[in-house]
Amino acid sequence: MDKESHSLITIETEMQQSYMDYAMSVIVGRALPDARDGLKPVQRRILYAMLGEGLLSNRKHSKCAGVVGEVLKKFHPHGDTSVYDALVRLAQPWSLRYPLVDGQGNFGSIDGDPPAAYRYTESRMAAISARLLDDIDKDTVDFGPNFDDTHEEPIVLPAGFPNLLVNGADGIAVGMATHIPPHNLREVVNGALALLENPSIATMELIEHIPGPDFPTGGTILGRSAILSAYSKGRGIIKLRGEAETETLKRDGKDVEAIVITEIPFQVNKASLVEKIGALINERAIEGISKLRDESDRKGMRIVMELKRDASPEIILNQLYKLTPLQSSFGIINLAIVEGRPVVCSLKQLLQCFLDHRRDVVTRRAVFELRKAEDRMHILEGFRIALINLDRVIQLIRAADTPSVARRELCSEFELSTIQAQAILELRLQKLTGMERLAVEKEHADLAAEIEKIRALLADQKAIDGVIGDELTAIRDEFGDDRRTRIIEDEGEIEMEDLIEDEKMVISVSHQGYIKRTPAAEYKSQKRGGKGVTAVSSKDEDFVEHLFVASTLAHLFIFTSLGRCFVKRVYMMPQGSRTARGRALVNLLDLRPGEKVSAIRATAGVAEDRFIVMATKMGYIKKTDLMSFERANRKSGLTACTLADGDQLIGARITHGDDDIVLASKSGMAIRFHEDNVRPMGRTARGVKGINLEGDDEVVGMVVVAGATARGDAGVDGSDENEDERPSENASLLTACENGYGKRTRLSEYRTQNRGGKGLIDIQTTDRNGPVVSVSAVEDGQEVMAIASSGKIVRMGVDDISLIGRNTKGVRLVNLEEAEKLSAIAPIRESRDSNHESDDSSGENGGE
Repeated sequence: MDKESHSLITIETEMQQSYMDYAMSVIVGRALPDARDGLKPVQRRILYAMLGEGLLSNRKHSKCAGVVGEVLKKFHPHGDTSVYDALVRLAQPWSLRYPLVDGQGNFGSIDGDPPAAYRYTESRMAAISARLLDDIDKDTVDFGPNFDDTHEEPIVLPAGFPNLLVNGADGIAVGMATHIPPHNLREVVNGALALLENPSIATMELIEHIPGPDFPTGGTILGRSAILSAYSKGRGIIKLRGEAETETLKRDGKDVEAIVITEIPFQVNKASLVEKIGALINERAIEGISKLRDESDRKGMRIVMELKRDASPEIILNQLYKLTPLQSSFGIINLAIVEGRPVVCSLKQLLQCFLDHRRDVVTRRAVFELRKAEDRMHILEGFRIALINLDRVIQLIRAADTPSVARRELCSEFELSTIQAQAILELRLQKLTGMERLAVEKEHADLAAEIEKIRALLADQKAIDGVIGDELTAIRDEFGDDRRTRIIEDEGEIEMEDLIEDEKMVISVSHQGYIKRTPAAEYKSQKRGGKGVTAVSSKDEDFVEHLFVASTLAHLFIFTSLGRCFVKRVYMMPQGSRTARGRALVNLLDLRPGEKVSAIRATAGVAEDRFIVMATKMGYIKKTDLMSFERANRKSGLTACTLADGDQLIGARITHGDDDIVLASKSGMAIRFHEDNVRPMGRTARGVKGINLEGDDEVVGMVVVAGATARGDAGVDGSDENEDERPSENASLLTACENGYGKRTRLSEYRTQNRGGKGLIDIQTTDRNGPVVSVSAVEDGQEVMAIASSGKIVRMGVDDISLIGRNTKGVRLVNLEEAEKLSAIAPIRESRDSNHESDDSSGENGGE
């Protein structure tokens, strides 16, 4: 053996290397979908071949044998069975949530019946498939040679929507498998739009748009923890249950109770399910069913089980769930090809892969269109020169012996390019008329505007994202439909709140409507008069208007200036650093133009013996049962208070029915009256007069003081008996003025009056002090945060502020920079039990 031309290797090494080559070929070239278009190679080749054959959704169906042959001949060097099986699956409405092929003939059934041979069936592309192939002729994707280098095929499709999530995928490769469930198109597009708008969006926020898989066969998903796991980590096992209902049937003139199954779990064979139920009945494993039959037809699924007289439908259903595939599991493995290698992806990663692909597609399409427009513009420039010098052009052409001579003379005479000269030679005589000259000028102007538009698009990433968003929205509106699969909580299911760490958060809402939550640990305590730390980046003169502390698990009752109420959870709010601006509330709440947040209450839940007391700028007060706001978690919120023209809701507090209410005005007046002075009213009522205001005075804050019944209760200061903290009689009223001055006075110095009066002097609003901007009830040993108009915050202890009388000028609370104003002072209430959250927040300017 010639050692120079041959080398010896062991059979083990050769087998190992060959098997690795085979494995990678199967993984990348056959079994796994591409994360960008969600298609395996054979599926992509089928759709591309159908496009080449002109089998669009508006054309007539064609024999599947022709499609299979075209795919085999040009692109797929494998067996015809694999191609036809893939084609059939693309047409089955029980396999794909949105079928990509429109089949005509026998394409199998949910009972597992095989399809007819491809010489009998016909197909064409479904309408939605065109959105996967749009602009493929505009150099939007790369092409590569086919197996024998005679044709080119796309490496990936342009994919106008996230097909991998929408239709899911199944595949078994070498040493790995993928099992991605289908989803609702409308929800997936909404999730993609949310990620496009906020690239740092968390999985928890994405789940608000994409709550879970949506299977073509409907059914019910039990529990959300596996969905969260799959969306966060790429793996999870969800429980699926078919849909069954109890009906009363007429049988021989008698009423017979029956269980009717109308939906089954995804990928469950209906015939096998019926066979299994029949076997269990024969084995007496399930008793109480007298008759079993399958009444399914083209109108829908209907498996009927007539029950014996003494049978319990609930018990039999539970037996069916436990012993048959009527309840089964779906193991999610989000495995897809990302940048040429298999990767287990989270929900956000899958959406990000799609959006990155669309950015590339839109950019390449714009470059292609720009190149075409510039080429056409180049020719039009030649036409304009020729039309201006028309007589000379005609003279040169007539004098030339050959076209090449004429082309050369035109280039020399008018400094034209060869392309321009050739276009002039090919110009028809009718183009020389006056009307055609105007048409050339108009086309030139339109093309110049189009080129400028495309160049602006290519220079602006946000504009490209806007195009992607518009195209996704158009597809959603055209093909989106309602969810088929319900999602319910499972018994013993881990709730969403169990996955959230319970920690104190500082919730801030800015004047311009930006909200965020920041861990309270980021704010350090300072002495009175300190300079403070920045709480937000103050852009465009924005500043913090509301501030309070609550647990991540607390319920937020959000009241707006227009008298509406929304309910959210603290963990749903976007988290940011101290200097982060946060997220616009208009993206979290359905706010109307000019509507702002007036108050935010935090509590552990909705209690039957609690009320919401609301105050308005014009001095009105209103009390409503807290249970009336139980449904305020809907997107549009609920009406909390009807307001007069020019009036605004400035505050809302939770009361226990036996509390005192303090209203404070901008001019330094305050009134205290008992809650019994205000009778409970419906949500849409306006309320009654709380304080009599003079001139342009207005209410700036409201405080609720624990009533006589609760004053002896340990729960008033935050123990287990009291979820909503209310200050006691020994607490103080902290009043803050615009110029940084204020005072602390015991609430006992404010005697109770009848509502509707002018009240008592709370603080002297001199030129030094300025008007009142905030009032808050504070306890000894508590801390407060003072917020300046610049966004700066000073955190200080209440004990650092001296106790003084009611009718006084006060002391300096905060050292303000030049042109700075004090916006509010908000107390931080630390509860003794993490389940009992503070509901403190600020009013119109931060105080209540």
